Amino acid sequence: MSGIIFLVILVVIAVVLISSYNGLVQLRVRCDSAWSDIDVQLKRRHDLIPNLVETVKGYAAHEKGTFENIAKFRSQAMQATSPNDKAAAENQLTGALKSLFAVAENYPELKASEQFTQLQGSLSQTEDSIQNARRYYNAVVRDLNTKIQVFPSNIIAGMFNFKPREFFEVSAPTERDAPKVSFGTPAA
Repeated sequence: MSGIIFLVILVVIAVVLISSYNGLVQLRVRCDSAWSDIDVQLKRRHDLIPNLVETVKGYAAHEKGTFENIAKFRSQAMQATSPNDKAAAENQLTGALKSLFAVAENYPELKASEQFTQLQGSLSQTEDSIQNARRYYNAVVRDLNTKIQVFPSNIIAGMFNFKPREFFEVSAPTERDAPKVSFGTPAA
Protein backbone atom coordinates (compact mmCIF):
# COMPACT_ATOMS: atom_id res chain seq x y z
CA MET A 1 0.00 0.00 0.00
CA SER A 2 2.79 2.43 0.88
CA GLY A 3 4.41 1.63 -2.48
CA ILE A 4 1.26 2.79 -4.31
CA ILE A 5 1.12 6.02 -2.30
CA PHE A 6 4.79 6.63 -3.01
CA LEU A 7 4.20 5.98 -6.73
CA VAL A 8 1.20 8.36 -6.79
CA ILE A 9 3.29 11.08 -5.11
CA LEU A 10 6.06 10.59 -7.68
CA VAL A 11 3.56 10.80 -10.54
CA VAL A 12 2.05 14.01 -9.11
CA ILE A 13 5.51 15.55 -8.73
CA ALA A 14 6.43 14.51 -12.28
CA VAL A 15 3.20 16.04 -13.64
CA VAL A 16 3.86 19.30 -11.78
CA LEU A 17 7.45 19.45 -13.04
CA ILE A 18 6.50 18.66 -16.63
CA SER A 19 3.63 21.15 -16.53
CA SER A 20 5.89 23.88 -15.11
CA TYR A 21 8.58 23.24 -17.71
CA ASN A 22 6.07 23.23 -20.58
CA GLY A 23 4.51 26.45 -19.31
CA LEU A 24 7.91 28.14 -19.22
CA VAL A 25 8.74 26.95 -22.72
CA GLN A 26 5.40 28.20 -24.04
CA LEU A 27 5.94 31.63 -22.49
CA ARG A 28 9.50 31.80 -23.85
CA VAL A 29 8.21 31.01 -27.35
CA ARG A 30 5.45 33.61 -26.99
CA CYS A 31 8.09 36.18 -25.93
CA ASP A 32 10.17 35.38 -28.99
CA SER A 33 7.12 35.62 -31.22
CA ALA A 34 6.01 38.91 -29.66
CA TRP A 35 9.51 40.35 -30.07
CA SER A 36 9.43 39.30 -33.71
CA ASP A 37 6.13 41.17 -34.13
CA ILE A 38 7.75 44.31 -32.72
CA ASP A 39 10.68 43.90 -35.10
CA VAL A 40 8.33 43.62 -38.07
CA GLN A 41 6.49 46.80 -37.11
CA LEU A 42 9.70 48.69 -36.44
CA LYS A 43 11.09 47.60 -39.82
CA ARG A 44 7.91 48.87 -41.45
CA ARG A 45 8.37 52.17 -39.62
CA HIS A 46 12.02 52.34 -40.68
CA ASP A 47 11.02 51.66 -44.29
CA LEU A 48 8.42 54.45 -44.27
CA ILE A 49 10.76 57.08 -42.90
CA PRO A 50 12.97 57.58 -46.01
CA ASN A 51 9.85 58.11 -48.15
CA LEU A 52 8.51 60.61 -45.67
CA VAL A 53 11.85 62.44 -45.49
CA GLU A 54 12.14 62.60 -49.28
CA THR A 55 8.64 64.01 -49.56
CA VAL A 56 9.36 66.71 -47.00
CA LYS A 57 12.79 67.41 -48.54
CA GLY A 58 11.11 68.47 -51.75
CA TYR A 59 9.36 71.26 -49.89
CA ALA A 60 11.90 72.13 -47.21
CA ALA A 61 15.38 71.61 -48.64
CA HIS A 62 16.99 73.99 -46.12
CA GLU A 63 16.16 71.73 -43.14
CA LYS A 64 19.30 69.61 -43.66
CA GLY A 65 20.02 69.07 -39.93
CA THR A 66 16.60 67.55 -39.33
CA PHE A 67 17.04 65.13 -42.23
CA GLU A 68 20.52 64.13 -41.09
CA ASN A 69 19.28 63.44 -37.53
CA ILE A 70 16.49 61.25 -38.81
CA ALA A 71 18.90 59.25 -40.96
CA LYS A 72 21.33 58.85 -38.05
CA PHE A 73 18.67 57.84 -35.51
CA ARG A 74 16.99 55.49 -38.01
CA SER A 75 20.30 53.73 -38.57
CA GLN A 76 20.88 53.41 -34.81
CA ALA A 77 17.37 52.05 -34.32
CA MET A 78 17.83 49.47 -37.04
CA GLN A 79 21.11 48.28 -35.48
CA ALA A 80 19.85 48.01 -31.89
CA THR A 81 19.21 44.46 -30.71
CA SER A 82 18.11 44.27 -27.07
CA PRO A 83 14.75 45.65 -25.92
CA ASN A 84 16.48 48.39 -23.87
CA ASP A 85 18.75 49.42 -26.76
CA LYS A 86 15.86 49.33 -29.23
CA ALA A 87 13.65 51.39 -26.91
CA ALA A 88 16.35 54.04 -26.45
CA ALA A 89 17.06 54.23 -30.19
CA GLU A 90 13.35 54.35 -31.03
CA ASN A 91 12.88 57.18 -28.52
CA GLN A 92 15.56 59.22 -30.32
CA LEU A 93 13.97 58.43 -33.68
CA THR A 94 10.55 59.49 -32.41
CA GLY A 95 12.01 62.82 -31.29
CA ALA A 96 13.59 63.33 -34.71
CA LEU A 97 10.27 62.51 -36.39
CA LYS A 98 8.54 65.11 -34.22
CA SER A 99 11.06 67.64 -35.53
CA LEU A 100 10.29 66.56 -39.09
CA PHE A 101 6.57 67.00 -38.51
CA ALA A 102 7.21 70.43 -36.99
CA VAL A 103 9.07 71.39 -40.19
CA ALA A 104 6.21 70.06 -42.30
CA GLU A 105 3.73 72.25 -40.40
CA ASN A 106 5.35 75.30 -42.03
CA TYR A 107 4.51 74.12 -45.55
CA PRO A 108 0.76 74.15 -46.32
CA GLU A 109 1.35 72.79 -49.84
CA LEU A 110 3.19 69.82 -48.31
CA LYS A 111 0.33 69.12 -45.92
CA ALA A 112 -2.02 69.13 -48.91
CA SER A 113 0.15 66.67 -50.88
CA GLU A 114 -1.59 63.34 -51.49
CA GLN A 115 1.68 61.42 -51.17
CA PHE A 116 2.45 63.07 -47.84
CA THR A 117 -1.08 62.39 -46.60
CA GLN A 118 -0.75 58.70 -47.51
CA LEU A 119 2.65 58.46 -45.82
CA GLN A 120 1.41 60.09 -42.63
CA GLY A 121 -1.59 57.73 -42.60
CA SER A 122 0.71 54.73 -43.01
CA LEU A 123 3.02 55.99 -40.29
CA SER A 124 0.09 56.57 -37.96
CA GLN A 125 -1.13 53.00 -38.51
CA THR A 126 2.39 51.70 -37.97
CA GLU A 127 2.76 53.66 -34.73
CA ASP A 128 -0.50 52.12 -33.50
CA SER A 129 0.74 48.65 -34.47
CA ILE A 130 4.04 49.23 -32.67
CA GLN A 131 2.19 50.33 -29.54
CA ASN A 132 -0.02 47.22 -29.66
CA ALA A 133 2.97 44.94 -30.29
CA ARG A 134 4.87 46.52 -27.37
CA ARG A 135 1.89 46.09 -25.10
CA TYR A 136 1.53 42.40 -26.01
CA TYR A 137 5.26 41.75 -25.74
CA ASN A 138 5.43 43.37 -22.30
CA ALA A 139 2.43 41.33 -21.11
CA VAL A 140 4.08 38.10 -22.22
CA VAL A 141 7.38 39.15 -20.63
CA ARG A 142 5.51 39.93 -17.41
CA ASP A 143 3.93 36.45 -17.44
CA LEU A 144 7.25 34.74 -18.17
CA ASN A 145 9.15 36.72 -15.54
CA THR A 146 6.44 36.00 -12.97
CA LYS A 147 6.47 32.28 -13.74
CA ILE A 148 10.27 32.22 -13.45
CA GLN A 149 10.00 33.67 -9.94
CA VAL A 150 7.07 31.76 -8.41
CA PHE A 151 7.20 28.38 -6.73
CA PRO A 152 7.43 25.60 -7.96
CA SER A 153 8.20 26.77 -11.50
CA ASN A 154 11.16 28.78 -10.19
CA ILE A 155 12.91 25.47 -9.45
CA ILE A 156 12.40 24.29 -13.02
CA ALA A 157 13.41 27.70 -14.37
CA GLY A 158 16.66 27.52 -12.41
CA MET A 159 17.38 23.94 -13.47
CA PHE A 160 16.87 24.71 -17.16
CA ASN A 161 18.42 28.19 -17.11
CA PHE A 162 15.31 30.23 -17.98
CA LYS A 163 16.22 33.91 -17.66
CA PRO A 164 13.92 36.89 -17.16
CA ARG A 165 13.37 39.04 -20.26
CA GLU A 166 13.68 42.80 -20.53
CA PHE A 167 10.55 44.87 -20.98
CA PHE A 168 10.37 47.11 -24.03
CA GLU A 169 9.97 50.36 -22.16
CA VAL A 170 9.90 53.99 -23.11
CA SER A 171 12.41 55.76 -20.91
CA ALA A 172 11.29 59.40 -20.90
CA PRO A 173 7.67 60.32 -20.10
CA THR A 174 7.65 62.88 -22.94
CA GLU A 175 8.52 60.12 -25.40
CA ARG A 176 5.47 58.02 -24.49
CA ASP A 177 3.37 59.71 -27.16
CA ALA A 178 3.62 58.68 -30.79
CA PRO A 179 4.69 61.42 -33.18
CA LYS A 180 1.80 63.61 -34.21
CA VAL A 181 0.98 62.76 -37.80
CA SER A 182 -2.38 64.45 -38.36
CA PHE A 183 -1.70 67.76 -40.09
CA GLY A 184 -4.38 70.35 -40.55
CA THR A 185 -7.01 68.26 -38.80
CA PRO A 186 -8.68 70.01 -35.89
CA ALA A 187 -8.23 68.28 -32.55
CA ALA A 188 -11.32 66.58 -31.22
